Amino acid sequence: MGRPGRKGSAVAPLCALGTLLSLLVPAQAARSPDCGGILTPSGLSYLAEVSRPYAEMVLRQDLTDPRAPDLPLGSPKASSRDQISSVQVADLSLSLVPEAGLRLGIEADLGIAPPAAAPRLARLSILADLRVDLSPDGDLQLTTSACRPTVEEVQSAEEVESKSSSSDLDKEINADKICLEVSKLLLLPNEQLMSLTAQFPVTPSCQVQYLPLAAPVISEEGITMSLQTTFQVAGIAVPLPVSPVPFSMPELVSSSPSHLTLALSEHFYTSLFFALERAGAFNMTFLSPLTTATMAQKITQVGSLYPEDLPVMLRAELRSSPRVELEEGRAALKLFLTIHVGAGSPDFQSFLSVSADVTAGLLLSVTDTRMMISAAVIDQAIKKPTLKLSPSQAALLEELFLGTVREEVPVWMNAVLSEGVHLPHASSFTYTDVSVMIHKDYVLLLCNLKLQARHSEQGAVA
Repeated sequence: MGRPGRKGSAVAPLCALGTLLSLLVPAQAARSPDCGGILTPSGLSYLAEVSRPYAEMVLRQDLTDPRAPDLPLGSPKASSRDQISSVQVADLSLSLVPEAGLRLGIEADLGIAPPAAAPRLARLSILADLRVDLSPDGDLQLTTSACRPTVEEVQSAEEVESKSSSSDLDKEINADKICLEVSKLLLLPNEQLMSLTAQFPVTPSCQVQYLPLAAPVISEEGITMSLQTTFQVAGIAVPLPVSPVPFSMPELVSSSPSHLTLALSEHFYTSLFFALERAGAFNMTFLSPLTTATMAQKITQVGSLYPEDLPVMLRAELRSSPRVELEEGRAALKLFLTIHVGAGSPDFQSFLSVSADVTAGLLLSVTDTRMMISAAVIDQAIKKPTLKLSPSQAALLEELFLGTVREEVPVWMNAVLSEGVHLPHASSFTYTDVSVMIHKDYVLLLCNLKLQARHSEQGAVA
């Protein structure tokens, strides 16, 4: 699941921004995207809202530390300096700067305790421009390109009338110290950014991984990201079929109230089932309701092969790669199977092989951060028996085995996909209020972000 992040009350909230932006790490130009997402302005606002307790904890921890060699207020030449006794973040905002980056705004109320005077209050305002850069190691990191702190003393009416000024306080602000605190706010998100290419299990032997392909495109609509999905089987990358048509994020008809829009191409689903095939997930074995003796009554050749009565088994394997087709309002999976009919366990001996084409309707939903996929057979055909049969025997073969295939193939597939497929996501968040819309060639997911309860509680305590 990638390198572990630092645990604790401070990690979750602001790390969300870094984790979502982690989906944007540039990759090799030769690759093409098969999915992507848009973090909308409402999603960015939600991240800012849940990040406020974390920001307050970090600022309080450092700005009120009397042991700090460089206090944020007071002239370094003075024999005594103002001490900050309390910090309360009143507002934290994140806004889009199209084609540039993000703007972080923080408004914090400071309690100031002068060495020989009555305590007073001041308002610290911070504006910082954020960029998403690449480290020399190729890791995505959030950096500040500009930082502008100001501090204003909160004055009473009497002080205003007496023209008491806060200009001296503003002059004595240690801008470097304050901007260092902004950089510290990004340390934990950047730690998580190092584990952004996490591998998520699909089955015990198959993992999925999302590789960002380009820097984010930041516009008024939000932060748009392009991703390519890769799969590993037993730790080895699966060479996936090349998409005939490069995928690009569909344009939203109108501004969405949802926090996040994810789009998954038809090629994404085809690649998923291709990887599952390589993992042997569709090597299926079914027990039929027939025995060799009952089969021999219908097809006499079977009786000469098995002198004793044995249960008839069906072993199915893919003879060519599965294919997913997406149309408006429906998704279908086509399986091209070879079914070996035989008996004997553990020494299975096949006496007949047939080709079976199965079309299964796919039902898509989202639970937490996983795409749940369930299947139901809607069409099937058995053809090309290897044993020479009369037309009536071939029809009987379909009658004998179509029911078993119709019942057992969806059961097997649903067992394989029972844990779902992890979507690109931040570890401390889950998806809620999800709408799944199937269009021609892609699936669109509109979802809201929700900070998981344990992180929310920890943030509140912080």
